[in-house]
Amino acid sequence: MESKYDSLLEIHDLSVSFKMYDKALEQTDLQVISDLHLTVRPGEIVAVAGSSGSGKSLLASAILGILPGNATVGGHLHYKGLELTPERQINLRGTEIALIPQSVAYLDPLMKVGKQADGHKKPYPTEKRRGLFKRFGLPEKTENLYPFQLSGGMARRVLVSTALITDAELIIADEPTPGMSLDQALEALKMFRELANEGKAIILITHDIDLAFEFADRVAVFYAGTTVEVADTEDFRRGPEYLRHPYSKALWNALPQNGFKPIDGFQPYAGNLPTGCLFNPRCPYATVECRMKTPPVTRIRGGEVRCFHAT
Repeated sequence: MESKYDSLLEIHDLSVSFKMYDKALEQTDLQVISDLHLTVRPGEIVAVAGSSGSGKSLLASAILGILPGNATVGGHLHYKGLELTPERQINLRGTEIALIPQSVAYLDPLMKVGKQADGHKKPYPTEKRRGLFKRFGLPEKTENLYPFQLSGGMARRVLVSTALITDAELIIADEPTPGMSLDQALEALKMFRELANEGKAIILITHDIDLAFEFADRVAVFYAGTTVEVADTEDFRRGPEYLRHPYSKALWNALPQNGFKPIDGFQPYAGNLPTGCLFNPRCPYATVECRMKTPPVTRIRGGEVRCFHAT
């Protein structure tokens, strides 16, 4: 399905910091996301990959405007060509933009899950929801259960259903498949693919890169709160020589089927980031320039990369 928007969501130079207090009760700003960029087009699935602490879930909260009160957001977020202001975020949340949260604690413990999945939209989409429950292998009685009566995998499937039941044009799925069997996870991703083929846009935040490769159109690689590479999924399938950033290549080499080869060092803590390129302390190609300057985003071989030495 064609859309009049080339890009449904555009994010440029996004920064997120939190006001914190040290032991001396001095206020500081802890920056956890910096210079992050991402574009999502109608009809595609963009997988967001990276280790824990790289800013993936914070990105979802920033788009939806659900960061805590001590957060400060900078940069530009545009949805359908217009600035995504706090007022627009409130109006679009749960209607045009839907979230599949990472934590099953988002389910109301005092409400039966069938009613929760139906949401507040009237007339209630009960039959559509029952069809989704059935497709996910949830027994008919599930709708009359409370969250505490569900297994972790069942709760996860209910959460996915609550987002798929909406008419949202952008769905942000934050680690939607943990706790599911392989068949159930594949079914969820097939549904995401179907929605994308209908013109919806999906941001798939995941640690399971292998599954993402099967369904995503592009992969955005995050590191220490910034985007280091965005590339077609086919580049990741073909191997590290088709990737552009050393960290993307390291992720590929760390996959079990590729030898599970780790790299030295660890992702820096938000309060102790290095100067210059954030990956430079672990990068075998780092130079003085890498340690002094932040590389700009450049387009190389059809992808986007933040690296002075990318080819």
